[in-house]
Amino acid sequence: MPDSKLRDISVDFAVNTLKLCETIRGHSSLVNQLERSSTSVGANIHEANYAHGKPDFISKLQIALKECYETEYWLEVFVKSGILGREAAKDIYNQCGAIRRMLISSINTAKGNGNEK
Repeated sequence: MPDSKLRDISVDFAVNTLKLCETIRGHSSLVNQLERSSTSVGANIHEANYAHGKPDFISKLQIALKECYETEYWLEVFVKSGILGREAAKDIYNQCGAIRRMLISSINTAKGNGNEK
C-alpha cells in the first residue's frame, strides 16, 4: 500500500487526541464522544483506500470530513465549559484543521477527476 500523508497524519491525530482525553477527569460520556469522532477520521480515511469505486471513495472521505467537524465541536464544548484549556486543545485544533483542509482538497480533486472524461 502506498504511503499516504493524510492517513499518517490522521493516525497521529487520533493518538494525540486519545492522549489528551487521558488528561480529562470525569465527563466520560463526553470524552467517549471525542475519542470516537477523532479516531473515526482516520478509520474512514484508511477505509477509503479500499473503496469500491470513486463514489465509495468520495463517500468515505466525506464521512471523515464530517467526523473532523464533530471533533472540533466536542473540543469547543470542552474548552467553553472550562473542562479543557484552549491552550491544551490548540494542537488538536490545528491538526484537525489541517486534516479538514486536506480532506476538502482530496474530495474536490476526486470529484473533479470524475468529470474530466
